[in-house]
Amino acid sequence: MTTYSSPNAPSVYLGTQIVWFIVGAIEILLALRFVLKLLAANGSATFTNVIYSLTDILVAPFTAVFRVTYAAGTIFEWTTILAAIIYFVIAAGIINLFLMGEDISTPEASARLRNQE
Repeated sequence: MTTYSSPNAPSVYLGTQIVWFIVGAIEILLALRFVLKLLAANGSATFTNVIYSLTDILVAPFTAVFRVTYAAGTIFEWTTILAAIIYFVIAAGIINLFLMGEDISTPEASARLRNQE
């Protein structure tokens, strides 16, 4: 299969890398939040407070979706898991939109269509 190199390929590549970097940072912050809540970290500790402050805005749209599960002083925050999944899906959608605008050759397009059948 031959690929057609378009003049905008470097900018599409850069755009996809930027999106993956941003979503990676968001996912790491959400994972830290989840673990800190799960392990009942001290909320007044500076590190914990910074993580909660940075991620509060990220989980805010999802807070009413699920109830928080409390067990023996720990918190299992379903909304953090949902937020991580949604942000990953949004990033994958943005990447696909970037790639849809990329030029490909006719034979490659035909091969991709055959693979989708």
